[in-house]
Amino acid sequence: MSIWRVLLSIFFPPLAVLDKGCGSVIIVLLLTLCGWVPGVIAALVIINNPNK
Repeated sequence: MSIWRVLLSIFFPPLAVLDKGCGSVIIVLLLTLCGWVPGVIAALVIINNPNK
């Protein structure tokens, strides 16, 4: 995980998870639309997931 990806997930969460698949982008986008904090948390969790 790079510092650029963390900064990107703070400022625009859906763009940070673009390479993780369409489902992740949609989930993070919906959470970001509901509130900025849930979107950022979801993006950071998806980025830190070692399985994918």
